[in-house]
Amino acid sequence: MNYTLHQLQIFLKITQVQSVTKAAEALNLTQPAVSIQLKNLQDQFDIPLTEIVGRKLFVTDFGREIATAAEAIIDQVYAINHKTMSYKGQLTGRLKISVVSTGKYVMPYFLADFLKQHQAIELQLDVTNKARVVESLEKNEVDFSLVSVLPNELMIQKIELMQNKLYLVSGTSHPHEDKLHGKSIFENLPLIYREAGSGTRQMMEKFIEQNDLQVRKKMELTSNEAVKQAVLAGLGCSVMPLIGIKNELINGQLQIIPVEGFPIKSTWSMIWLKNKKFSPAAQSFMLHLEQEKDRIVAEKFSWFEQYS
Repeated sequence: MNYTLHQLQIFLKITQVQSVTKAAEALNLTQPAVSIQLKNLQDQFDIPLTEIVGRKLFVTDFGREIATAAEAIIDQVYAINHKTMSYKGQLTGRLKISVVSTGKYVMPYFLADFLKQHQAIELQLDVTNKARVVESLEKNEVDFSLVSVLPNELMIQKIELMQNKLYLVSGTSHPHEDKLHGKSIFENLPLIYREAGSGTRQMMEKFIEQNDLQVRKKMELTSNEAVKQAVLAGLGCSVMPLIGIKNELINGQLQIIPVEGFPIKSTWSMIWLKNKKFSPAAQSFMLHLEQEKDRIVAEKFSWFEQYS
């Protein structure tokens, strides 16, 4: 057997997400690179690790056993690395965080200084939709999750980081009157939705339902970036978080349509399971957030306040 740690890490991720494409995205690798490593690992076993049924990948029973063993091996390698760093007097460990997709515009700023101070800490950051974020937290797969809509079904604790603002947004190829529009404007706009399970969609649908609005659902897309590109192309309008459209507003590529009742506001919160037993790395990061969050918001997000 000549399998490598890299192959085991890739295979473990494939078993977790049930997809070569999603594994490649999570590992910041190309799909061909992941496929090659999967094939190289498979070539060392006579029994299939995975199988394709109807264009969907499934992990075999044997594959699941190999994945369990791979996870144990990887954990031991991390433990060796951490012990080495500990003997050098450095804070070590893995910090595991899941983040809703629009949170990728927020989270790096709250991590940057901490990771510079503690370079031996290894970060695992999963960017996905709200449903998957809550699932990973519920299964205790992560230390923290960043959300803008708190889950009702879990017993959690939280640190509030900063405000989240959602606006009705369109491209600039069809200018709208510079006035405050009534909520009925939604009934005449082709609306682009995020996928089910998205926190942004949840907040948009809550506003529509509370105001008993009839809307035209133009299309549904699976990421904030996809929605933004569709709006830029003039395919419709959408309710989008301000945090993700800063550059497009500055460059005049997108415009905010003033609407009664907007912006819709919530709060970006770092959450964790109540009674969670933190590792030293996670405990240190939580203290960093408590001490530094106000400074980070003031330094990195002052532009946010010009939009009321």
